[in-house]
Amino acid sequence: MKSLLAAIAGLAIVASANTAMAYVVEVATSIPVTSAGDDAQLSHAIRSAIDDVLNHAIGFVPTVVTVQNARILGDRIYILLLIADGDGEETMKKLSADEPGPAGDAGGEGVRIRP
Repeated sequence: MKSLLAAIAGLAIVASANTAMAYVVEVATSIPVTSAGDDAQLSHAIRSAIDDVLNHAIGFVPTVVTVQNARILGDRIYILLLIADGDGEETMKKLSADEPGPAGDAGGEGVRIRP
């Protein structure tokens, strides 16, 4: 009888749990090095690449876009983006508070861009 009551209580808790969908994605994109003639051209090329990712590669409305890393390899500039919606942003905050980064910091923040 006790196990039946425990099972019913467990089922009630699971059935009433409110699950939220949190979206967090890491996306790599690139631009040609030749588009980095000056600061204005580089800024425009990066914004265009990010807009392309936001419009064609993800299926949710982001609240935060962070440039995690950028590297030049050959004739391309590769940009690593971290993109999240509101719930994903909250999840990232909780995770970064729980586990410090490799240098002992809790951030690991890159360059933050508002979509």
